[in-house]
Amino acid sequence: MSESTTRAVRIERHGAPEVFVEREIPLPAPGPGEVHLRVRAAGINFADLFMRAGLYDTVPPRPYSPGFEVAGEVVSVGEGVQDWAPGDRAVGLIRHGGYAHDIVVPTRNLFHYPDSLSPAEAAAIPVVFLTAWVCLSECARVRAGESVLILGAAGGVGSAAVQLAVRDGLRVIGTAGTPEKRSFVTDELGAEACFDSRGDWEPDVARLLGQRELDVALDATGGEATAACRRLLAPLGRLVFYGMSAALPTSRKNWPRAALAWLRTPRIHPMDLVQPCIGISGVHLLHLQEREGLLLSGLDEIYRGVESGELKPILDSTYPLTRDGAVEAHRFIHARRNLGKVVLTN
Repeated sequence: MSESTTRAVRIERHGAPEVFVEREIPLPAPGPGEVHLRVRAAGINFADLFMRAGLYDTVPPRPYSPGFEVAGEVVSVGEGVQDWAPGDRAVGLIRHGGYAHDIVVPTRNLFHYPDSLSPAEAAAIPVVFLTAWVCLSECARVRAGESVLILGAAGGVGSAAVQLAVRDGLRVIGTAGTPEKRSFVTDELGAEACFDSRGDWEPDVARLLGQRELDVALDATGGEATAACRRLLAPLGRLVFYGMSAALPTSRKNWPRAALAWLRTPRIHPMDLVQPCIGISGVHLLHLQEREGLLLSGLDEIYRGVESGELKPILDSTYPLTRDGAVEAHRFIHARRNLGKVVLTN
């Protein structure tokens, strides 16, 4: 590889994981306020699967590489950069492009991470923990003693949210799709209960809570699950919506299934919130980059929690940062087999 090119896994057409290709692409020199980052690990998020399937709207024209978060070391810096130097370890939060061996990143998107973490562990933290932190702390404004329902509690954001909620003294209830995942959520992460996400979990949650009802629900599923969360909310309860995994039940784009999930997700008029006294908000982490100070403080709090042992990256597995590695990793996540994060490593 010359200094002006790098290897990248790219999306040139939409479809199943096999559509990934690996290409040699140009690598520009870092400009003012930018650094050249050598990528050692790239986190995979469920949104990457939506991108590849053609169901994600905030993407550049093809061809492009997915990947919102990377960990690596600085190779060189552009003009005016003073806070970073070659050899520094960094995590980068980006809109796309992470499935590459090298990237150029604005310094406003870079964060230091603790020396105790490997690059794979560091790349397993930013998107999922920041999403969970924003949902709980900024949108729901949770308080100790409140109850929270976390759908998909064994996944990336779900497992991060369970840890943050347990740390903050909440009564934590989860859903997950297999007995192994449900045991992990309760026995390893500390949730009070975890019910079968593939069954009718609403009555189980209602029985567990009794008259207390539910204070907060974190929903990345959509469809009927969103309606169930809304029915469970107590007065002054808060529903935080941050994804719609029900729209991608298989590895390929399926417009009828996606449309069905969309139609089954409740449409909510502001007046619908008044009588039950509930609040609903949405989170898309990549549209919060204007709130740089908020993200910096959140990530700083998260890494302090990791260093103290209160929080931990849940790293399920790693795959090579190659076309074949990305294909296998996406297949694995489509099968809903992961506990926590899946990461590509270089």
